[in-house]
Amino acid sequence: MTAEPSPDSLSLPLELADFRPGSVWLAGAGPGDPGLLTLLALQGLRQADVIVHDALVGERIMALAAPSARLEFAGKRGGKPSAHQDDITNRLIELAREGHRVLRLKGGDPFVFGRGGEEAQALAERGIPFRIIPGITAGIAGPAYAGIPATHRTANQAVILATGHSCAGGPDWKALAATGAPLILYMAWKGLPGIAAALMEGGRSADTPVGVVTDATTERQRVLVTSLGTCVADLEASGMEPPAIIVIGEVVRLRPVLDWLPKEIPHG
Repeated sequence: MTAEPSPDSLSLPLELADFRPGSVWLAGAGPGDPGLLTLLALQGLRQADVIVHDALVGERIMALAAPSARLEFAGKRGGKPSAHQDDITNRLIELAREGHRVLRLKGGDPFVFGRGGEEAQALAERGIPFRIIPGITAGIAGPAYAGIPATHRTANQAVILATGHSCAGGPDWKALAATGAPLILYMAWKGLPGIAAALMEGGRSADTPVGVVTDATTERQRVLVTSLGTCVADLEASGMEPPAIIVIGEVVRLRPVLDWLPKEIPHG
């Protein structure tokens, strides 16, 4: 395995933005593969005084931080002891008011089921300068690394991103089933039995293909292709564990042709 380059050895081709003291950058780290970082996210890693990061940001990405940066863990994982959102937000405000350049680093994209909107709203209300740095969301990159396109001209003209976990009760699965569009689900592992049943009640066939991608874009990535009628039992038997992205729809049938990622290609 090749050694990671040090942050000092990574030169950016241009100065992209001014990371000012007393400001917060809300950045997406992508789904796991360090190669999917944006240049702005890399600049934030190299220039931040404090990095407040999530559980899904891997060690290879955190290794790109400046040696002088202070790292603060603020992970939120379902079913495990986690930092409260209000505490995380208040910490960002506190650090910024102390004059630090604060990088709030999230897995995926901060504005796609990442609570980045809530944190940005709180910063705006307190008068804290901030910048949004979008990241590649796992709902697009995970299936792509599994050879499953989010859209294909012969299969669909729309795609639905949805969360399987919601404090507001979750989506209307029967209504989503009626659209016929492929569904890309985040945080749906525990809720899959009820989701699958509701989708079939809403008209989706039990034969509808389902793709489950765990640890997307990392060296631990695993993929299960199953069907809506058997996905719950097949997933239980697979030994796979979250985090996972679940794709439900005809685009999953393209995986045998588009599965481009040989095991020997290093990623993640």
